[in-house]
Amino acid sequence: MRDFQQKLSNSFYILMSLPSTAMGFALSIQISALSWLLTTRYGLDIHEVGFVWAAGPLAGIFGQVIIGVISDKVWFWGGRRRPFVLIGGTLAAAMLMALPNIDVINESLGIGSLIAVAIGVALTLDLAINVSFNPTRSIIADVTPEGAARTKGYTWMQTISGMFGVLAYVIGATAGNDILIWVGVVVVFVFSVVPMFFITERRTLDAADSSDDTPRRRKTEWGQLMRIYLAHGASWVGIQTMFVYIIAFIQQKFFAPGTEQALIDSGSGQVIAIAFAVLNTVGFVLPAFVLEPIVERIGRVRTHLLCVATMAAAYFGIAMFAATPMSLYVLMAFAGIGWAAVVSLPFAIMTEKIDQGRTGFFMGIFNLSVVVPQLLVSMLVGTVILHAEDKNVIFLISGVSLALSAILWTTVSEQRGAGGARVSAAPAGSGH
Repeated sequence: MRDFQQKLSNSFYILMSLPSTAMGFALSIQISALSWLLTTRYGLDIHEVGFVWAAGPLAGIFGQVIIGVISDKVWFWGGRRRPFVLIGGTLAAAMLMALPNIDVINESLGIGSLIAVAIGVALTLDLAINVSFNPTRSIIADVTPEGAARTKGYTWMQTISGMFGVLAYVIGATAGNDILIWVGVVVVFVFSVVPMFFITERRTLDAADSSDDTPRRRKTEWGQLMRIYLAHGASWVGIQTMFVYIIAFIQQKFFAPGTEQALIDSGSGQVIAIAFAVLNTVGFVLPAFVLEPIVERIGRVRTHLLCVATMAAAYFGIAMFAATPMSLYVLMAFAGIGWAAVVSLPFAIMTEKIDQGRTGFFMGIFNLSVVVPQLLVSMLVGTVILHAEDKNVIFLISGVSLALSAILWTTVSEQRGAGGARVSAAPAGSGH
């Protein structure tokens, strides 16, 4: 074990965050470019785009759970999580190269169906991301002690990953999605492969943690896990609805009827890129520099539900007041408060309620609270949005989902304080 890992130095936290950053960067490219490519370059309608997006969650259902279980049990190439990060990162980089060449692949293979090729590429890309995402998150729990160090691992993960996510959207907005994709090929490959040769994994996960003598085996709190899954899932119904269908909102609200289609295509792509850049800027600044100190004062769960409630309010605000791109950007900044929490705090909350020897398995199950809502959005919510004349419904659905999530998080408890007393997320002294 290298000295910087043993001391849990900041440089180690940064290095440990890079594999997850690689997958986040790939996902940012997918969010920024996939819907835009499919609608503007390949002529798919919004309903067909929803089917393509459904391929990813299907990959996640199998990819994260299966890889999680396997990575808990195996050991090869000098690690438990390392092999899957290396394989998934390489495959993700290859699929990013395929994204702008869907039509070429279709013609070369003689398939005769753009949507079939698009689904195949999206499915493979998402499978690659999911093969890696679980191990990149699980390894943080594997090599950090519980408590503040674990929280720091996940908040730094989001800070570094979010910073590069913003970079992805900035590149997309200024240089175009084609340049973004090629930058992504390099970033995803390098950030996935290089760090894994500098992080030492434990051969066994049921031994005592050397830094605090806390046993890593505990009874899994299934009741609490179910509450976390439901609350997190409700968040993702709203978030995925925004990710997939925001283009329909932008094209209806910000472009006058009769505007030349080429202007709508280019303009909507830029608005999406800037909006997501704003969302992710807040998302990467807050975790390590703002949320971590707040967590120390009021706990992870209370901090999280307040952030999620703020995101719900921002979504309602977009539905009611976002009449211009600038107003959208301002409200997306407030939505970023919730995004900062959603992609960092639930991992730390969840990993302290499970048997640490099965982190990969539980991380895979936890992913179902993301992919099942994503499937729901693609299969059901998309139909509602397609037939709705007013695309404000996109953000009304998102707002209701996030508000429900905030309510559900009040049912989750956590261990806090030196005495380890269990506390509820509900405000102290609430009487009714």
